[in-house]
Formats: sequence, structure tokens, C-alpha cells
Amino acid sequence: MPCSPRTARLLLRDGKAKIVDRKPFTIQLLFGCSGYIQDTSLGVDLGAKHVGIAVTSQDKVLVKGTVELRDDIKSLLETRKVYRRSRRSRNTRYRQARFENRRRTDSWLPPSIRTRVEHTFTWTDKFLGLLPNPTLHIEVGKFDVQKMMNPEIAGIEYQQGSAYGYHDTRYFVFARDKYTCQVCKKSKDKILCTHHIVYKSHGGSDAASNLITVCTDCHTSINHKEGGIFWRWMTERKRVPQYRETVFMNVIRTKVFSKYPEARIVYGSETTVRRKALGLDKTHYNDAIAIAGIEDVRNNSASVFVIRQFRKKKRSLHEATARPGRGQKNVESKRNQKNTKCSGPWSLNDKVEYAGKVGGVKYFV
Repeated sequence: MPCSPRTARLLLRDGKAKIVDRKPFTIQLLFGCSGYIQDTSLGVDLGAKHVGIAVTSQDKVLVKGTVELRDDIKSLLETRKVYRRSRRSRNTRYRQARFENRRRTDSWLPPSIRTRVEHTFTWTDKFLGLLPNPTLHIEVGKFDVQKMMNPEIAGIEYQQGSAYGYHDTRYFVFARDKYTCQVCKKSKDKILCTHHIVYKSHGGSDAASNLITVCTDCHTSINHKEGGIFWRWMTERKRVPQYRETVFMNVIRTKVFSKYPEARIVYGSETTVRRKALGLDKTHYNDAIAIAGIEDVRNNSASVFVIRQFRKKKRSLHEATARPGRGQKNVESKRNQKNTKCSGPWSLNDKVEYAGKVGGVKYFV
């Protein structure tokens, strides 16, 4: 059973317990104990970027916190693709093409989604293994992305899509914007082109929702600079809604059903009502408290844990570009030196303060 930090310190000081794990901090008693076990519930608030976790027992909130998932997988894969492409174009020996590694299984997921699903399940299993016979409560979401974009869609329109009948996405964007530049709002005697709202180098895509119609007079390098008409329009524009999180939630919902068939499923509409009835603010861990099924909160834990997933290993023996903190790229480093997790009293992701700013340790140089 979870206990207070003071109780844990006294048990460790008197030699009545030992440390089992530090993340999260867990101790095990060294003497026989019977009873003192209450029913516990584990609430998990699923999310594309953050996962809320809360452990409740009767009317008490024992543990609560947030797990921050990784969002750098796509950029790392893009960087690897560029390095490999440049390497293959060099004047080296011929290597026969291999196609066996191009096959995908039925359960294949994109790496960016798969790592989030695996990390979510890892931490859920972690807390399930630390609690005595807990009841698992998970919030899932079911979203109809096409209906969110077009509320009147029905029937065969689901198979056609918004760009159905157009030669390509570019012509669809022109027709959607009525062949009018979205910056100067002029259409006569203008040469039009499409522009990426979120650049592909920043994670954008070629989808129609990320494209707008602009004319060549506005879409110039000078107007892109600070103070230009295009720069002002980009800073003042309304953000186009993105639906990446909805896709992830639809994927993880099916995975949850197969991974935890005995879990109690809760939907977002129920969570909001429960959280407001408990008088809790809108946070990931407060949502998890409401998901856990607690009826009244009489004893709420004051401490909140934050777990951040980040890259722990770098397998390459060379660097094409210098890492942050280095003046030049490192081309002679050994593999075990690149994967250093500690340096003196510091460890990766430790919280530090320097020059009035608070941050975390990301690299050791």
C-alpha cells in the first residue's frame, strides 16, 4: 500500500524496509505484515502528448502525476533518412537492393505512434505491478475526423474525401480558396501557388488542411522576412485545426481493448462531469482522479510527479552535425561515451537553475 514520504523514511531508517525502485520510489517491508490492504484504483487519462495517472483508495488520492511522451521520433527518422540517402549516393561499392525488410505486418504502426502506445502501456503496467490487486480505469476517445471537418458528411462521401474529383491536391486548394490569394485577397491577373502553413521541416504535411493559396507577389523571400506582408499575415492568422491527436486516440483505443480486456472503460464526456462534481481543476492528473471512479475526495495528495520520456541512447558512432553544446561535430567518440547517463552529481533530465532560468540536463559534452 502507498504510504507517506515520512513513513517511508522512518521504515528505511529503522531497517524495516528496503528500496525496490526509485522511479517511482518504491519500498518493500522486511517483516511479515497481514491486513492493512485496501481496494485501490488506477486511473489513466490517455493523451497524444501527456498521460495522466492517479491512484485512489476509498476517498483518498494516494498518487497523481503526468507522463510526458516523446514527440521527436519523426524528426529523428527524417534526419536518418537524409544521412542514409547521402551515404548511398557516394562512390562506394554496389549493394544489391533488399526488399524483405519492406514488408509490414497487419499490426504495424508508424514509429511515432508506436512509441507513444508502448510508453503508455509501459507506465500503466508499471503502476499495476506496484499496487495490490488494483482496478484499472482507462479513458478512451472515439473521433470521426471527417465529420469534424464536414458535419453533413454521410454515406459514400466517406470514401470520396474532400478532394474527390480534382486532378490533385493543388487544384483542390485553389478551388477551396476560390482562386484568391489569402494574403492580399486579390484574384485578377495573379499567378497563384500553394504555401505550406506549417513547414515540412517543422513537422508539416502536404495535406490540404496545411496548404493555402497565395500569389507570387506576396509569396516572396522579402515578404517572408520580419515586417513583410506575408510575415505579418502568418503571425496574425488563425491556426488551422490539426487532427493528429484524434488519429492517435482512435488507434490507441483499439489497442487498449485488446491489451486490457478487463479494464473499466470511461469516455471523455463522463470524465468532465465527474471532475466538475469533485471540484477539481482541468489537468491531466485531475482527469485521472475522476476516471478512477472516486466519489468524494477528502484527502488529496499535495505532491505531483512528472515523468518525461526522452532519448536515452545514441547508437551512431559519428555525427554529421555538432550536438548542442559542442563547437565542432564529434567524429572520434566511442559508443559508450555517447550514451553517458551520469556525469559527477548530474544525471540526464535533472532539474537545474542557471542565470535565473530553470531547465533540464539534455546532453553531456
